[in-house]
Amino acid sequence: MTYLLALIASALGVAGVVHGEADDSPGLQFLGVVLVVGAVAFAVRHARRGRQR
Repeated sequence: MTYLLALIASALGVAGVVHGEADDSPGLQFLGVVLVVGAVAFAVRHARRGRQR
């Protein structure tokens, strides 16, 4: 379930980057990149914690 949420957040981030590029909006591109990086970091952190238990 956690990986699905991270995948959805990554997809929304990529969509934000694409739409920000089409509209020439650097703020939307930045938010999209932050969303993707945060989702990946969340998924990696969750995976590492799961292996320790």
